[in-house]
Amino acid sequence: MSAGGRQWSLRLLALALATLLWFFGTLETREQESEKVVESSVTYSTPRGLILLDPVQRVKVRLRGRTSKVRALNPLAVDVLVTVTDNRRGQLEVTLGPDNVVLPEDVEVMSIEPNQLELRLDREVTTTLPVKFKLMGEPAAGARVQHVEVVPDRVQVSGPESRLRSLRFLTTSNVNLNGHALDFEETVAVISPDPLVKILQPTVVLVRVPLAPPSPEVPSKPSRERKP
Repeated sequence: MSAGGRQWSLRLLALALATLLWFFGTLETREQESEKVVESSVTYSTPRGLILLDPVQRVKVRLRGRTSKVRALNPLAVDVLVTVTDNRRGQLEVTLGPDNVVLPEDVEVMSIEPNQLELRLDREVTTTLPVKFKLMGEPAAGARVQHVEVVPDRVQVSGPESRLRSLRFLTTSNVNLNGHALDFEETVAVISPDPLVKILQPTVVLVRVPLAPPSPEVPSKPSRERKP
């Protein structure tokens, strides 16, 4: 091949390589876009001393981006953040927008459903409540349960003022009587009846169960026959 032919071959090869680089370089920008709806968790930030009552936990977020990016999107990578600035008790309304959504780059928010959240704020308080035991089963050999003791008999809790106001006491997890004929004690957890009510201390208590032997049977007195 002549020098001129080789030169033209090299030029054609360079042109082909440049065309391939341009094609793959612009493929990403020319890729078709698509949409996807993900169910995202909602994270709240509230002023100190206030607590949300029954907040919305999840919302649906419609996203748009390149098809490959949207298909590979992990729903756990999308989160909705709500910062509550109102420091008063009562109801308030929050409007959600793209600024509330944390998501990967090259993906945009099209809509959020629901985009209006009705929230209720209550004052967070700390108090102490009595603890009552819960027994299950039957003692062995006819033993009888005597006066049961809970140590300590009060625990410290925190939660919304309105919820704590309606609580009179807390209960323990079940103490099983089956198979016991003598006195015994068991360490059990204190159960919160409400997810917003937190047990601070202690979280477990000691339940002492004294057992007495079965009562002796009292013989029946013979009946006296009436004389005619």
